[in-house]
Amino acid sequence: MAAKTVADQLVSQLVDAGVQRIYGIVGDSLNPVVDAVRRTGGSASGGIDWVHVRHEEVAAFAAAAEAQITGRLAVCAGSCGPGNLHLINGLYDANRSGAPVLAIASHIPSAQIGTGYFQETHPDRLFVECSRYNEMISVPVQAPRIVQSAMQHAIAQSGVAVITLPGDVADQPAEGSAPPLVRTGTPSVVPAEDDVRALADAINTASAVAIFAGAGVRGARDELLALADAIGAPVGHSLRGKEWIQYDNPFDVGMTGLLGYGAAHDGIHGADLLLLVGTDFPYDQFLPDDVRTAQIDIAAEKLGRRTGVDLAVHGDTRSVLRALAPLVDRKSDRGFLDRTLDRHEKLMTKVVGAYTEAAKQRVPIHPEFAASILDDLAADDAIFTADTGMCNVWTARYLNPNGRRRFLSSALHGSMANALPHAIGAQFARPDRQVVAMSGDGGLSMLLGDLLTVAMYKLPVKIVVFDNSTLGMVKLEMLVDGLPDFGVDVPSVDYAAVAAALGIYSRRIENPADLESGLRSALDHDGPALVDIVTDPNALSLPPTITGEQVRGFALAMSRMVMNGGVGEAVQMAKSNLRNVPRPSQFSRKD
Repeated sequence: MAAKTVADQLVSQLVDAGVQRIYGIVGDSLNPVVDAVRRTGGSASGGIDWVHVRHEEVAAFAAAAEAQITGRLAVCAGSCGPGNLHLINGLYDANRSGAPVLAIASHIPSAQIGTGYFQETHPDRLFVECSRYNEMISVPVQAPRIVQSAMQHAIAQSGVAVITLPGDVADQPAEGSAPPLVRTGTPSVVPAEDDVRALADAINTASAVAIFAGAGVRGARDELLALADAIGAPVGHSLRGKEWIQYDNPFDVGMTGLLGYGAAHDGIHGADLLLLVGTDFPYDQFLPDDVRTAQIDIAAEKLGRRTGVDLAVHGDTRSVLRALAPLVDRKSDRGFLDRTLDRHEKLMTKVVGAYTEAAKQRVPIHPEFAASILDDLAADDAIFTADTGMCNVWTARYLNPNGRRRFLSSALHGSMANALPHAIGAQFARPDRQVVAMSGDGGLSMLLGDLLTVAMYKLPVKIVVFDNSTLGMVKLEMLVDGLPDFGVDVPSVDYAAVAAALGIYSRRIENPADLESGLRSALDHDGPALVDIVTDPNALSLPPTITGEQVRGFALAMSRMVMNGGVGEAVQMAKSNLRNVPRPSQFSRKD
């Protein structure tokens, strides 16, 4: 396409970069860009599609999901003032998740900037904290290099780049030529030999080594499992590391943290050397302060920032583990590994597998049971998106990766309402894959309008709503702090009826006996589908190892609830959660 205006030139650069769609909402300052998109004829003609979402936050989340699933640049856009301000939450999530996203923030007429004009904000200031690159195009001659640099930063630094473009500048004649986008392979970051040798010596002299792995082990799975086998180390993982290291892993001992399950906590606290591999796990209260710790990370600035580190190796995980392998002695004593695996099996049976034959008949439905059935029925290569909160817990504990499934969440930014918009972006990016959004009713209701987007484009997204009419994770946080829950409950809503009104196939399930058939019918439906599962509002997640202080907080909140007249609620909560509360001998005494 011959460039005629700055907007035409911008869109041409996006086409050359392989961009197929822009997520956003049209608006006056953005109109030159939108019209340039229209004139490309859409992706079917080698151009770009405009995806009309109902909220710009959804546009940013959708672009983030597309970028994470494909590994390629994805684009979102917002008109001046409120339009591009709505992008900011999704862009925070994209940037923290390492998603290469370009955001086009259109601006008020350039001559009016600084005068308090209608809808005036300053995008070039506002987006600094959630981007790797953020620049404003003031005159046409800047445009081609700014756009090229923005795309280059987003791709090279795996994050967000923002272009601020006043509407009048976008409509001016283009000047200059666009430099080509530079593409390279992914380089290796090779560690220093002395650092690798020091780590090997520490491993060889340790009697019990535990590994805690994060998303940085992607691409180094075989090397990590070989190390675990050689040194007899149990392997725990973070939520983001789950899909890369949990499956077919004979050394797996689950997760730690509030979402945790299994014996990961025991493993990392019971070792005399903890090896953190490719993880920036932020919850230092779940990491030991009396265990010698080593850390491997490609980002040197992350070394030692969560917990004290005795040894650090800067390098990509695969390069470090390959350099380490010939220096590590094989350990014959497997006692620590065997004890931790045995502990893991017991916890998986008693806590994660805590729903019983009787629970399968309980009303309201146990969310654990629903998640387990979904895991059984979903496709082997399904893409799951999960809302922040209890849906993250059920995903972490009951959905199993296998090397083909993908899992997206707002794991680092922790935003509500991410599951539906992430699913929209994932489905556009992979129309041939089954995409399942695990939505809480709180998250779904927050961005409910974009059910219209799903219906309008007939996206075959499967939305599974864990509908407990409460903000479950917030309720748990209040209880462990010794506070009675307040402001977390909402009236029951029939989300299946809402979806049906939009022309989306829907089912509402209140009886656990209907779970399998209801979920199967939705997953098999040729088009969008929503399943509204009415779950137990008192089913809260507790980690397999909790402190005495947390137990006392929970008990204090329950007593306050009773004194305030909530006897029935307290009794029901106790019944719902007794199966998940560890016995006193399991409590950590570090309180």
